[in-house]
Amino acid sequence: MNATNPSAVEPSLVSIKSACALTSLSRTMINRYRAEGRFPSAVPLGDRRVAFVKSEVAEWIAARIAARGANDNSKQEVAA
Repeated sequence: MNATNPSAVEPSLVSIKSACALTSLSRTMINRYRAEGRFPSAVPLGDRRVAFVKSEVAEWIAARIAARGANDNSKQEVAA
């Protein structure tokens, strides 16, 4: 285990509230995307509590940013 950076070895979890803040999505949209399979799966913590693997949420955000770049290029080519 790396004592200086434990998150590099161990995955960290974020609450749905934190996932909302990270993604700028509402709780409702995150739950809708989860139901559609368009958002990382939740980790159950208890009867009514879930969390998300922070690195998976970060990857989801990166994929959305990358998709935006691909879509932006398409729109610029059409406009030109």
